[in-house]
Amino acid sequence: MKVDGRCHCGEIAYEADVDPRSVSICHCSDCQALTGSAYRVTVPAAREHFVLRTGEPKTYVKTADSGRQRVHAFCPSCGSPVYSAAPGAEPPFYSLRVGCLRQRAELPPLRQQWCQSALPWAFELGGVARVAKQ
Repeated sequence: MKVDGRCHCGEIAYEADVDPRSVSICHCSDCQALTGSAYRVTVPAAREHFVLRTGEPKTYVKTADSGRQRVHAFCPSCGSPVYSAAPGAEPPFYSLRVGCLRQRAELPPLRQQWCQSALPWAFELGGVARVAKQ
């Protein structure tokens, strides 16, 4: 599936081909802190199917408890998280942040991981009041 994305301010824009069956939610505490939310939703794009069209993201290298490093890219102006990838000039794939994709409504997650770190209420939102606009 062809997708295109951008940060909130539009400084960073990109295109990619993704498999919509590979969208996942991560509940790990790192993803919670890095998003400022309860979890992160991502879809991988192979390096050869990812094209950065505009801008140059700022990066932050996170080291996991395992020692594994991950490069997190975000807009230097608005701070929107755009993707993460393995360190190096040519990572095998980019983990795109679904919230930045124009086609996000067409990319429902099919897998959840690190559920042991999930916030206790993260799976129980059915009874929460819904308001169409602020």
